[in-house]
Amino acid sequence: MEHLEQFSEQIRQNFDARTAARDQALTQARTLTRHCSQAIRAVHRDDEPTMQAELTSAGELADDLRQGLKNFPDLYYAGYTQDALKEYVEANATCALIQNQPLPAPESLQVEANTYLNGLSEVVGELRRRCLDILRHGYSAEAERLLTCMDDIYAVLVTMDYPDAITNGLRRQTDIARSIIEKTRGDITFSLRGEHLERALSRLEQQVSGETSAFVAPLPRPSTEDGD
Repeated sequence: MEHLEQFSEQIRQNFDARTAARDQALTQARTLTRHCSQAIRAVHRDDEPTMQAELTSAGELADDLRQGLKNFPDLYYAGYTQDALKEYVEANATCALIQNQPLPAPESLQVEANTYLNGLSEVVGELRRRCLDILRHGYSAEAERLLTCMDDIYAVLVTMDYPDAITNGLRRQTDIARSIIEKTRGDITFSLRGEHLERALSRLEQQVSGETSAFVAPLPRPSTEDGD
C-alpha cells in the first residue's frame, strides 16, 4: 500500500490531461461544424470568397483537432470528433461537386474511411437542395449533372456491405440517400416534361396563329367614287 498514493497521483494526472483534451476537442468540433455549415451555405449562394475562407478555417480546425487528440486515440474515435470530421468531408465534397471540381480524396482530407463515406452520404441531400434551387427557374442540364453525381455516390455506398460496427451506420445513410435520389429524379423528370410541354404549346400556338392569319381575307376598302 505504500505506493498507492503515487499510483493515484499518476492516474489523476492522466485523467486531468484527458479531460482537458476532451474539453478542447468538444469546442473545436463545434466550431469546425459551424465553419462547414457556413461553407455549404456560401456555395449555395455562389459566394466563392466566403466559401473558400470557411473551408480554410475548417481545415485548420480539423488539423488542430487531430493534433490535440493524437495521444488519445479513444477520444479521437469518439462520436463527436468523427461527426465533426464527417461534416468536414461533407462541406469539402459538396463545394467541389457544385463547382464541378474533382472530388477530394480521403487522404487529402485526412479522415477515416467510414467517416469519409458517411460524409459523402450526406452530400446527396445538399445536391438535392441545389437541384431544387435550379429547377425553380426551369429545367437545366446542370440539375442532370448533379443527379449523376448523386447516382455515382450511391453506386459506391451500396457496395459497402459491411457491419455497422465497421462502417459506423453507413447502411442507414445509404437507404436515406437512395430515397433522396429517387425524389430528385422525379422532380427533374417532372420539370423536363413541363419544359417539353411548354415548348410544344408554344409551337402549336405559333402554328395556329399563322394558319389563322392566312385564312383571314382582307376587308374591302371603302369606295371614294360619288354615288356609291
